[in-house]
Amino acid sequence: MTIPSDYPQRVYAGVLGKLIGVYLGRPFEGWTDERIQKELGEVWYFVNDRLKHPLVVADDDISGTFTFVRALEDHGLGRELTAKAIGQTWLNYIIEGRTILWWGGLGNSTEHTAYLRLKSGIPAPRSGSSEVNGTVVAEQIGAQIFIDAWAMVCPGDPQQAADFARKAASVSHDGEAVYASQVIAAMEAQAFVEGNLAKLLDVAVSFIPKDATIYRLIDELRSLRQREEDWHAAWAWLKQHYGYDQYGGNCHIVPNHGLIHLGLLWGRDDFQRTLMITGTCGWDTDCNLGNVGCLLGIKNGLRGIDAGADFRSPVADRLYLPTADGGRAVTDAVRETFALVNLGRALAGQEALAPKDGARFHFELPGSVQGFLVEPAQSMATATIENVAGHSSKGQRSLAIHYRRLAHGRTAAITTATFIGPQELDSTGYGLMASPSLYSGQTLHAGMAADSGNTQPVAVRLILKHYDACDALQTRAAAWTTLDPGQARTLRWEVPDTQGMPIASVGVELQGEGGIDGTVYLDDLSWSGDPRLMLACPRQGPHKAWRGAWVDAADILSLGGSENLRVVQNTGRGLVLYGAREWRNYQLRASVTPHLVRSAGLAARVQGLRRYYAVLLRPSGRIQLVKVRDDRETVLAEALLAWQLTRTYDLVLTVRNQTVSAGWGGGSILEATDTHLPFDNGAIALISEEGRCAFGPAQISPAE
Repeated sequence: MTIPSDYPQRVYAGVLGKLIGVYLGRPFEGWTDERIQKELGEVWYFVNDRLKHPLVVADDDISGTFTFVRALEDHGLGRELTAKAIGQTWLNYIIEGRTILWWGGLGNSTEHTAYLRLKSGIPAPRSGSSEVNGTVVAEQIGAQIFIDAWAMVCPGDPQQAADFARKAASVSHDGEAVYASQVIAAMEAQAFVEGNLAKLLDVAVSFIPKDATIYRLIDELRSLRQREEDWHAAWAWLKQHYGYDQYGGNCHIVPNHGLIHLGLLWGRDDFQRTLMITGTCGWDTDCNLGNVGCLLGIKNGLRGIDAGADFRSPVADRLYLPTADGGRAVTDAVRETFALVNLGRALAGQEALAPKDGARFHFELPGSVQGFLVEPAQSMATATIENVAGHSSKGQRSLAIHYRRLAHGRTAAITTATFIGPQELDSTGYGLMASPSLYSGQTLHAGMAADSGNTQPVAVRLILKHYDACDALQTRAAAWTTLDPGQARTLRWEVPDTQGMPIASVGVELQGEGGIDGTVYLDDLSWSGDPRLMLACPRQGPHKAWRGAWVDAADILSLGGSENLRVVQNTGRGLVLYGAREWRNYQLRASVTPHLVRSAGLAARVQGLRRYYAVLLRPSGRIQLVKVRDDRETVLAEALLAWQLTRTYDLVLTVRNQTVSAGWGGGSILEATDTHLPFDNGAIALISEEGRCAFGPAQISPAE
């Protein structure tokens, strides 16, 4: 597989196309075409404001797409990846009943049905088979909506993309749903090197049986396009011959797959027009528009997206990935682009890319802002931002902050989210579960430069906003640094103690005197180090934000009072997670009070629900240091400890390089060195297995 020279930019366009399509179609998902025409007319642009919906939302189309492809990294990069391994990835990242999937019930939601099969021990691909779940359930739309990422790691290799698509789709689907997924994946992979739609279709259908309904549908639509110019007539034909009334279930793949091709064939290779046609027809609007947007993004690049209306500015690269990997939930299109690009490069035997020495925010892709927005109120009158070429000491691009009439009392600020915002604390729909990505004790660093054409110095500083116990945002700021015209500086600031309250955003503030105008450039912004914080439940206030920063994968989580946190799990093992994947060498301390419980303890370097190290109070009077990796649990070390229900035990779990150690009672130690596929990083978790356990404040500090 040869990597195209513009691979990152094309993947970025595909990711943006996916986001734009989903955000465009989500507010009227499931509407009939009659209702759409009556209330919205032809849908040429975002309608979320008209329908009083937020634009950037958690959605299964997005979450599944950028989560399930992590199987490549988690299970070893390679073309031999199996459906079973992808199914293991489902179980590791999905929080039952809360994230990614539509939890519509057994036999009603295809993905929920497949999840229950996996959980019960039926591995993929049998978990999604018609034999187990029936043909109607197995041929719904879900596999197709998750498929785009598998294509984007296979640029110019449609055969490999179709193979990955078959394996990934078969975790939850079968038959026509798998064929449709292979077609989309093959088209998207080939679109990196081929711009002709007819040739893309020729390649894609070569991977599915000629007697498949999907094959026949595509062939008939292509023939219809030769004699029919009007997309309205084509839509009437599609409804008549392949409409919902002819297929069972809630959202069958065949009608919706047909609508994707209708949009592409009648869309004149125009991004906005193609989305308009596909969305105005109705059915599963966010799913269909997401696939169409991704394909056209890859095929025509950023120029194709930018040719019409401004879809990018409102999106500002923002997306949510709520999974058991909570620190990655609030992310952006650039970060997810490079995650895919580096998977694709690894498959091709090439080294990973790390723009600007791996900076979290580097702005190296044209037009990218990585979630940065001008702060509201007075800042909006004093600043605008744009991605520009140059003005970077480490790369090719930077984020320009143009300021106007800065004066005493009139500062300007731009920030990007590091946690969910106040408006999302009570989010509905697909669960938005997240931990912050930035923490007290870590060190922020940002490269900044003043434009040489500025006429006066400008003062800059790093800022952050964190929640308080009443869920109000409080601003903290570093000291001011003055930049003379043409001067560049690196700003550094250790994140102050926020008393365990989650940090919602981070950014830069500008200050000047006398109504000055000018430009400064944010070259990059990142942070490093392990956290230092105490997670004690606030005694006053609603503290929704504090509670919301714990990723809840237990049956019941309650907080407050002397227990700080109470975790109840009725069957199996329940985890309550906190932190980010980037945490490496640290120590976790917390008191554990087992009530009616089979086992309980603490976990570190948590990489999902089924990948972590833990110290556990176990049955038969034992304490164990264990490693959990998917469906295998390995005891690394153990000792006798006659622990009793209702008594409190102070546990310590330390991870340092490849050494894992645990202590209790102020002295006893278990220690092991893990050299076989060790976990190098990850969050923390509190564990309760089959019962109730109370946990005191959790203290996290860098390992000495």
